[in-house]
Amino acid sequence: MILGAIEAGGTKFVCAIGDEQGNIHERAVFPTTAPEETMAHVIDFFRPHRIEAIGIGSFGPVDLRPDSPTYGYITSTPKQAWAQFDFVGTMKQHFPVPIGFDTDVNAAALGEQRWGAARGLDSCLYMTVGTGIGVGAIIEGRLLHGLLHPEMGHILVRRHPDDAFAGICPYHGDCLEGMASGPAIERRWGKKGAELADRHEVWELEAFYLAQAIANYILILSPKKVITGGGVMKQTHVLPLVRRHVQELLNGYVQHEAILEKIDEYIVLPGLGDNAGVAGALALAAAASCE
Repeated sequence: MILGAIEAGGTKFVCAIGDEQGNIHERAVFPTTAPEETMAHVIDFFRPHRIEAIGIGSFGPVDLRPDSPTYGYITSTPKQAWAQFDFVGTMKQHFPVPIGFDTDVNAAALGEQRWGAARGLDSCLYMTVGTGIGVGAIIEGRLLHGLLHPEMGHILVRRHPDDAFAGICPYHGDCLEGMASGPAIERRWGKKGAELADRHEVWELEAFYLAQAIANYILILSPKKVITGGGVMKQTHVLPLVRRHVQELLNGYVQHEAILEKIDEYIVLPGLGDNAGVAGALALAAAASCE
């Protein structure tokens, strides 16, 4: 099959042509600007190909309810130009093929479960830390949905006793995303994370917040693998700090060797690298083609 895949992120769109085995044959990246400009690039990329289905993993919040009048929309996103944007409908106007639609992080979780770090497992959690913080999950072999979809990047976290930063989330202020996303790091310290690599206190504080979130996810969902991606996690010294803080927070309560003895194999980077989301979108496309 010739499948199209879109990983729509807050900073960039990744588009690909591939197949149902997750093989990527052609790939392109476009900056996320205004919908009209960005979508013109997306449509031009796919137009020469005879695609049989498309998978979309999108930043959100998004409407995933098939019976909703706004199914396929990006809804109350902080990216104002994209609020209430009919993503699936726009693609359908140009490509009348089956379209699978989910969050970008659910797509990444699916890609990693099919072909990456969680291959062979029936549960995993994928957390991206970048422009925002998003988390997707597969539980007992199924993508986690509910009333809408999980928004685990906006959970409330305990504030570090020495941290007076107000947070940047326009909805919640000092939620996880408001305190630990890439833009939060830049606002707090006055420089981008890449320029702060040698500042140990920056990453200790970052790990303090990320570890709280992961400890909560472990206690609530009990995933068999935790995968951490996104631009912030490319700072190689962050993940070891996160693992240590998670062990300290759980304090021996979760009695499993994955946490007590093999945490380096339990909280990991994506096996598919930067292709986790777009590979998952191929899987969404393949599933849509069978419906």
